Amino acid sequence: MSFDPRYGEAVPVGNAITRITANNPGSFTGAGTNTYLIGEERLMLLDPGPDLPEHLALIGKAIRGRPVSHILVTHSHRDHIEGLQAVRDMTGAPVVAEGPARLSRTLHPSEVDPRPGYADRLFPIDHVVSDGETISNGEVSVTAVTTPGHAPDHVAFAYGDDFFSGDHVMGWSTTVVSPPEGSMRAYVASLEKIMPMGHTRYLPGHGDMIDEPARTVSGIRSHRLMRERAILQRLQAGDRAISDIVANLYSGIDRSLYDAAAMSVLAHLEMLYEQGRVFAEGYGKSARWRPSGV
Repeated sequence: MSFDPRYGEAVPVGNAITRITANNPGSFTGAGTNTYLIGEERLMLLDPGPDLPEHLALIGKAIRGRPVSHILVTHSHRDHIEGLQAVRDMTGAPVVAEGPARLSRTLHPSEVDPRPGYADRLFPIDHVVSDGETISNGEVSVTAVTTPGHAPDHVAFAYGDDFFSGDHVMGWSTTVVSPPEGSMRAYVASLEKIMPMGHTRYLPGHGDMIDEPARTVSGIRSHRLMRERAILQRLQAGDRAISDIVANLYSGIDRSLYDAAAMSVLAHLEMLYEQGRVFAEGYGKSARWRPSGV
């Protein structure tokens, strides 16, 4: 999917929204992390982004001395909030988030968090927002929509017909769901939650705007269900280890993405286990899996 991040520019994208894309491209960030300014005279800022001097300087330049009433945080992954303290110092605005970083489930015996340090579990929160709560500064009003799955603390924000989807629905790739932080069951439920909301445009944490969100979300849900069926078929064919399932379903995958694929398979297997459709011997990526009835 083509996307010009226009590094070094504050890009107006309509409806009194400005996008600033950080120059932090990578296998999990696409072209970079998007920061948004919302409003004309009195602003809200969504996702400060990484702690890069040029990115933070551009945020300050784009604010142009206007008051910032709130700093909205979609979730606690560091590429979205590394620059939070600098932006907080710059604006004096309170931080609004769903809550601190955490895991979606407890760790199994001998299991370790596969991505320690990827989330900031101690970032400052001035206001813990709840699902359906509206935050307003007199000019801008946004409504929080909790969307766990990619992370337990993930929250999107509705702004009129626009929807800041964070990493729940991205404009460049499918979302990583990586246990024990991520939960596929929660992710699919969150997709089903936002499908009927009727927003006409998504502004994601990575990549370009999504102008057909209903079609996009439906496609993501269908892809997840298709992947679930394919995993069940591999189990029925005799695969028992996640490594075997990945080798068969992701042939030709770049080695740098192997771990992400393995964690996605694990997320699907954990959801199937919760539904009683598969059994496991052991825990996590090292478990042996089989379909129920076998």
